[in-house]
Amino acid sequence: MGLLKKLKRIWRYFGPGLITGAADDDPAGIATYAIAGTKLGFSSLWTAFFTFPLMTAIQEMCARIGIITKMGLAGVLKKHYPFILLIFIALLMVSSNIFNIGADISGMSAATNLIVPFISPKIFSLIYSGLIVYLMITLNFKKMIRYFKWLSVTLLFYIATAFFVSHDWGEILKFIITPKLILNKETLSIIIAVFGTTISPYLFFWQTTEEAIEEKNHHHEHWHIHDEKLKKEMTHMEKDVAFGMFFSNLIMFFVMALAATLFFNKAVTIETIDGLSRLLEPLLGKFGQFVFTLGIVGTGLMAIPILSLGSAYILAETFGWSEGLSKKFHRAKEFYLVIIISTALALLMNYFGFNPVKLLFYTALFHGIISPPLILTILSISNNKKIMGTYVNSSISNILGFGAFLIMTVAVIIFFAI
Repeated sequence: MGLLKKLKRIWRYFGPGLITGAADDDPAGIATYAIAGTKLGFSSLWTAFFTFPLMTAIQEMCARIGIITKMGLAGVLKKHYPFILLIFIALLMVSSNIFNIGADISGMSAATNLIVPFISPKIFSLIYSGLIVYLMITLNFKKMIRYFKWLSVTLLFYIATAFFVSHDWGEILKFIITPKLILNKETLSIIIAVFGTTISPYLFFWQTTEEAIEEKNHHHEHWHIHDEKLKKEMTHMEKDVAFGMFFSNLIMFFVMALAATLFFNKAVTIETIDGLSRLLEPLLGKFGQFVFTLGIVGTGLMAIPILSLGSAYILAETFGWSEGLSKKFHRAKEFYLVIIISTALALLMNYFGFNPVKLLFYTALFHGIISPPLILTILSISNNKKIMGTYVNSSISNILGFGAFLIMTVAVIIFFAI
């Protein structure tokens, strides 16, 4: 009983960082990692060791901005930067989020169709879209967060399956240290997509907004230099973010390792959800398809509200609308309408016959392409003493942040050049 109480206390301790990390392994993430393992084999695994410190540094910056300013990124941009920059970023993010929602709904629906084949994926798309909007309007924010955390547990099956399958870990270590890659457009597209689905733009905005909401609820006025309470909050936030990003990259590593073991050099390509569902077969047999579907649906139900909420908060802060799930619909009509409209537009994507797996992958690739300017904006904010006071970036944060910016920028430039 003592151990159970301790685990519950640890579980309650983790908040926005764990949610962000788990949401990062949404259907687009799982599909991209599986494709990377299938196409590049164990030579894809080095990316997990690169993205972990880079995404941790950037998400920590976003969280710190939210705590200090008590605003989302859009609110900070509106107050301190040219309005035209805010409009550009808002349009970029809202369109990107709609695309991602559509891809995730497509993946969830196709996965559910595997275990309920007599119902069309298009019907499931409609059901999931309606359910998500309904829950977001009727449930309060704290309840949603509590549910989100439990949904992240489904991802642990990928780790269990990876340990069940036989690996030559010595050989894997060689590929991590010295990956064997052919530098061509396909390889670059996979690397950009992997970086794009881990160092993901929508999570920048979500992390900042989530921390800002929590900080507002604390009713804590900051005294930046000698504020012991603020220092404790920062320490807790850093641990929470690091744990969430570690969890995300751990799942990423094992999904890639699984796909590499099962499919690399075996003339197998993952082009359908059915092919993707085979990742869990070695551990669970036919039951693996059910657990896979549960995981895809679970992470989708976690990511889609974050995506639509992100758009709603961005536009609410941009145009000064009333915001927040704590408010009734009639008190924040514009905020809720953004959630409804963005989900409806995303739903329409599911009626144009796109391949769900390809749609998920191209979503990740698009995120990788648009990430560099957003990372540069976050670096600008988090180094601005007028905004952050004494809580500007450390040297290590800047090295990692600018490192992420340079790596992703160079990769995108080469991708379009060859």
